[in-house]
Amino acid sequence: MTFAELANKGILTQPVYEPGKPIDQVARELGLDPAGIIKLASNENPFGPSPKAMAAAERAVREMHLYPDGGYYTLRQKLAAKWNLGMDQFIIGDGSNELLELLGHAFLAPGLECVMHRSSFIVYKLVTLMFGATPVEVPLAGMQQDLKSLAAAITPRTRLVFLASPSNPVGAVNSAAEITELVRAVPPHVILVLDEAYVEYLDEAPDMRPLIAEGRKVICLRTFSKIYGLAALRVGYGYGAPELIAILQRARQPFNVNGIGVAAAVAALDDHEFVEKCRRENRAGRALLADGCQKLGLEFVPGGGNFLLVKVGDGAAVFAALQARGIITRPVKPYGLPEWLRITVGTPAQNERMLSTLAAVIRS
Repeated sequence: MTFAELANKGILTQPVYEPGKPIDQVARELGLDPAGIIKLASNENPFGPSPKAMAAAERAVREMHLYPDGGYYTLRQKLAAKWNLGMDQFIIGDGSNELLELLGHAFLAPGLECVMHRSSFIVYKLVTLMFGATPVEVPLAGMQQDLKSLAAAITPRTRLVFLASPSNPVGAVNSAAEITELVRAVPPHVILVLDEAYVEYLDEAPDMRPLIAEGRKVICLRTFSKIYGLAALRVGYGYGAPELIAILQRARQPFNVNGIGVAAAVAALDDHEFVEKCRRENRAGRALLADGCQKLGLEFVPGGGNFLLVKVGDGAAVFAALQARGIITRPVKPYGLPEWLRITVGTPAQNERMLSTLAAVIRS
């Protein structure tokens, strides 16, 4: 028998997530100098990691012969103090991406459904399919997220509803009032998964803690990969009701996050000056990109996050032309958006180069 014949049937048709290409790979493929390439594809922090996190990581390297604390006591204690919640309300993951999979392990099975917006983060769909459940995709309304339509798609078979605000790759933002209304509309057999990976870039973020305290079935997911600049270390966390977190802990593998990443994350939470600088620079950079696209006559999605979704016509062709000129962006055809590109907000110099190169490509 072949391996395919031995494999679980679902895995043979499971779509595969394709990350953005790293700079070294693009340099090899196109014969470019890596030093001249800028990557505006993966929503990484262009200002690097938190300095406090780097110092903590350097200290932690000296103890990398030891297993980390499998319960991540120090990080959960720090998060509990930050959010004024109990330590038993936090779970630590290998990025918030792993927490999506843990939700699948705990709550999904064939015959169940997950509701999400079309063109939302593709891992929601991948996790749903991985556990044999059915993804139910609700169309966007003018590139915005209609939460009433999301609630209307819930059936007795629905187990999870995925919502990101800001959303990825679109960048749509829903108000705290809209999200609160959705949480209150969700029936008792459904858990709302609020993905807050980009929420630190907003001036004001919705606060789900009062709803969690009410007993509403909502879990919030956050990451250290974006504004804190720790993408390579893969650290994320979720917070919700103690009972929900305890169930997810049963699905979590031991030592799922490395000790260096945990040490960096603990320190990053104290680096308020760095976070505020990144938020300020991102606000200015996003405005610059939006203004530049407007002058080029290109449609874009207003909203939030550290990226801009721009309608460029032939997304694949513009992506290839930019990449040939040393700028890596993100085509979003797999999300059903073949005419659009997602562009990460970079440093001021990177943003200026991005706009001038995009103008040359569009006019060529």
